[in-house]
Amino acid sequence: MSFEVHLIDGTYELFRHFFAVPSRKTPNGAEVGAIRGVLNSVISLLEAGATHIAVATDSTITSFRNELWPDYKDGSDLDPLIGEQFQPLEEGLRALGIEVWPMVEFEADDALAAGSAMANDDPRVTKVLICTPDKDLAQCVGGKVFQWDRRKDLVLGSHEVREKYGVTPASIPDYLALVGDAADGFPGLSGWGQKSSATVLSYYGSIEMIPDEVAEWEVEVRAARTLAATLASQRSQAMLFKEIATVRTDAPVAATVDALEWSAPTSDFERFCSESGLDALLSRTQKMITDRT
Repeated sequence: MSFEVHLIDGTYELFRHFFAVPSRKTPNGAEVGAIRGVLNSVISLLEAGATHIAVATDSTITSFRNELWPDYKDGSDLDPLIGEQFQPLEEGLRALGIEVWPMVEFEADDALAAGSAMANDDPRVTKVLICTPDKDLAQCVGGKVFQWDRRKDLVLGSHEVREKYGVTPASIPDYLALVGDAADGFPGLSGWGQKSSATVLSYYGSIEMIPDEVAEWEVEVRAARTLAATLASQRSQAMLFKEIATVRTDAPVAATVDALEWSAPTSDFERFCSESGLDALLSRTQKMITDRT
């Protein structure tokens, strides 16, 4: 028996559908437009033959990284209409029979990293697809692990990651530490752009290996003297940003891929769809089960 594993960034999917699909209300007036979009997307995967699926979500926007860097994203600018859909989304996914990993201390990215490492180690798994375009997850790519941007239908392996960012997957945390990540709220180092960071890291591999003195650099890059001086004076901050950018593989997820195997919705799915005004999803799921038997 062999199979693929699909690990979905539920937070990204919720945001994507919130801004992409029309508003939809339950009979009681609650917003469920994005929830409908995410569930529809997961059902599409099942219809296409996916058998082992998990969805990771950020139950709370803050995480341990907020203690490391005060300006790290904290959800203060989160649209309440998005925030209020996290809990019912998790409820709907569980009712559908999908494994859900809601993060509190960690982030959804950490759950995806932990899940991909766990699945990669299982000899039955032929491919692990991390379903998100988030550049942070590129560091997990390698072996049987790939990153899949479903919206663009773009799959990244190790070669594609290097083509896109100019560094190997292992150097992605270093790359982000130097260039910064505005979405996550840390600035990187002044002067270190995408090209210079990729050029230097493609040679040295990690921040730790880059010499302080420009005279010791064995790679040519524009404004090398300034870049070297900046890194030498801000190395501790660069290492902090690297820690922030490094996804954790010890987040609490399922112990084995067996927990990710989908068989059918639970008995709560009909109630959930009825209360949410999503009866079409129930009919669609029932048809899929009928077609499979």
